[in-house]
Amino acid sequence: MNSIIKFVSSAKNSAAIKTSYYTGLNTCLNYTSITTGVVEPKRQPLDETPVGAKTNTARAATPSPVQREAKSVKPISIQPLTDTFGRHHTYLRISLTERCNLRCQYCMPAEGVQLQPKSNLLTTDEIFYLARIFVEQGVRKIRLTGGEPTVRRDIVDIIAKIKSIPRLENVGITTNGLVLTRLLLPMQRAGLDAVNISLDTLRPKRFEEITRRKGWERVIAGIDLAIQLGFKPKLNCVLMRNFNDDEICDFVEFTKDRAVDVRFIEYMPFTGNKWQTDRLVSYKETLQIIQKRWSNFQPLPNGPNDTSKAYSVPGFEGQVGFITSMTEHFCGTCNRLRLTADGNIKVCLFGNKEFSLRDAIRGNCSEKDLIALIGAAVSRKKKQHAGNRLHHDIGEAQIYNKYKIFENQPHQRIISQNGHNGISLPVFTSLISTQSATKYCAQKRRFGTTNSNSCTTNSNSGNNLTHVDKSGKAQMVDVTKKQSSQREAEARATVVVGSAITELIHKNTMIKGDVLSVAQLAGIMGAKRTSELIPLCHNITLTSVKVEAKLNLQTNSVEIYGRVKCTGQTGVEMEALTAVTLAALTVYDMCKAISHDITITDVKLWGKRGGKRTFERS
Repeated sequence: MNSIIKFVSSAKNSAAIKTSYYTGLNTCLNYTSITTGVVEPKRQPLDETPVGAKTNTARAATPSPVQREAKSVKPISIQPLTDTFGRHHTYLRISLTERCNLRCQYCMPAEGVQLQPKSNLLTTDEIFYLARIFVEQGVRKIRLTGGEPTVRRDIVDIIAKIKSIPRLENVGITTNGLVLTRLLLPMQRAGLDAVNISLDTLRPKRFEEITRRKGWERVIAGIDLAIQLGFKPKLNCVLMRNFNDDEICDFVEFTKDRAVDVRFIEYMPFTGNKWQTDRLVSYKETLQIIQKRWSNFQPLPNGPNDTSKAYSVPGFEGQVGFITSMTEHFCGTCNRLRLTADGNIKVCLFGNKEFSLRDAIRGNCSEKDLIALIGAAVSRKKKQHAGNRLHHDIGEAQIYNKYKIFENQPHQRIISQNGHNGISLPVFTSLISTQSATKYCAQKRRFGTTNSNSCTTNSNSGNNLTHVDKSGKAQMVDVTKKQSSQREAEARATVVVGSAITELIHKNTMIKGDVLSVAQLAGIMGAKRTSELIPLCHNITLTSVKVEAKLNLQTNSVEIYGRVKCTGQTGVEMEALTAVTLAALTVYDMCKAISHDITITDVKLWGKRGGKRTFERS
C-alpha cells in the first residue's frame, strides 16, 4: 500500500487531530487540520526541485492533496466500522443537543453546564450527511439522544429525514419524557420505532428532588401514551443508594399491568456528580432484593449485543433488565458508536479520545477521506473500557470498600472509611487522561530478582538479570515459553503525615475530600497502568486488584496495602508495588496543602505466590 494515514491526537480531551498524508517514501504533504479546518502549508518534497528553482505554477497542473489522496488512499479496512477485535458496529447514537430541561443530580450540577456556541454544533444537514455515511458503512440502528433531544424544534423533521435512509432498520430516541404527550404521535408518524424514557422514581416528590424540576405526572402520561401507540417503552432507572434503592420492588410491580421494560442502570460516578462511589447499587444486590419478594423472578434470553440482562416475573406484562456497566462490563460484544452534538465521534462512552467529524466536513474533507477518518477512530477502540477500565475499577473499589480484604491474614486486616460527597481525584483523574500506548494483550512478565528473606526456587536462573541481553543492553523479556498459572503479589507502603493531617483525615474534613477512598481508587488505577509507567513491563490482564488504606492514629501515618492477582505466565509484583506507590502519592497530593512535611516510606513487596518461586517476608 503506497499511502499511510497517520493520525496524531493532542493530549486534550477533545478533537485536536491533525491528518497527514504520506505518499511514497520521500514525499510528505500536510492536509487539513481536523481541529480548525485550515489547510496547512505544504512541506518541501525531499526528492523534488529545491526551493528557488523555476517551477510550473499553473494550478490546473497541480492536484490538491485531497485529489491526490482520493487516487491513492485505501480505506483503513474493508469494513471501516469493524475494530481490531472483530466487533462490527451497527448501532450509532447521535446527540442532537447539549441542552436539557432537567438537572438530574447524577448527571450535572444544579447550575447546569456551560454550553457551546450554537455554531459549534452539527447542523441538521450535517447530522443527516453523517448518518447516511454510517448507514452505508453498516449501521442499522440509530438512537437520538442529548442532552434532551426533544428540545430541538426540528426533532420530527430529523427523525423523518434519517428514517428515509435506505437499509436503516430502526430509529429510536432517549428522552426524559416531559413532552411525549405532545410530540410522540408526530414522531411516530415520522418513522420513530422505539422510545427510551428516563425515570428514576415513581414518587412525585422524589422526582423533583432528583431532577430539580417538576413534571412527574407528564412523564407517566407519556409512558401510558407510548403503550397505547404500540411501543414497548424502556424505562431507564439509575439506582442510587439511600435515595431510590427502596423503590426497586415498586418498579418491578410497575411492570405487572404495563408492557414496559424497566432497566436498572448502575450508578456511574464521574466529575459532574462529584465521584460519589458509595451510591452505587450493584446488579447482584438488586437481584437479591427482587428475588426475596418474587422467588420466581427468572432470566429471559438476551441478544448477542444486548447491554441489559433481561428478567421477568411470570404473568407480568412487562419485564426488567439490568445494565451492569460498572460491575460486569459488556465490552466484548459492544457494537455502539457515539456522535456528540458538536460532531465528535466517540468509540467508547468512557473514552476521552474524540475525533472531530464536524471539522473534517467543514474543512471540505471528501467523503472517502471522512470514511477513512471514521475507520481510524474505530480501529483505535480498546478491548474494554476505553483502555482504562474506569467503571469496572470504581465498581470494584466501591464493593471492596465495605469488606476486609486480607481475610486469610488476620493480623493484616484493616478498616477503610467510606467515601463522602465532594471527592476530588487529583492523581486518579490524571491517570485516566493518559492514553494507553499499547493494546491489551496476553503477554506477561517474569520475576527476575533474588529474594531478600525466605524464598523457595526450583531454578538456578534467579541470580541472572532478565531485562538485559548478552551485550548488557536493556530488553523486554520473552515469556512465551513459560507456563500459565495463578499468580498473586502483595505490597505495602507507609505515608507519615504528622498529627495535624492525621486529625483531619480522621474527621474526614480535608478540603480535597476523603483521602483514604481517593488513594484506594488511585492505587487500583495505578496497578492497571503499570506497563505505561515502567518501560520494560508487559501489559498484564489482571483478575483482581485490591487496595486498602488505614489511618494509624498512634504513628500519625497512612498504611497502604495492595494485593494483585492474575492467571498467566508471570507474576504481578510490579503491579502491586505500583498500586501502593500511586496510592501513597495520592495521599501526599491531597494533604500537601496542609504541610509538605510528609514522608513516603517503606514501599516494599510483602509477598508473591505462584510460578516457580514463592517470596514471603518474615
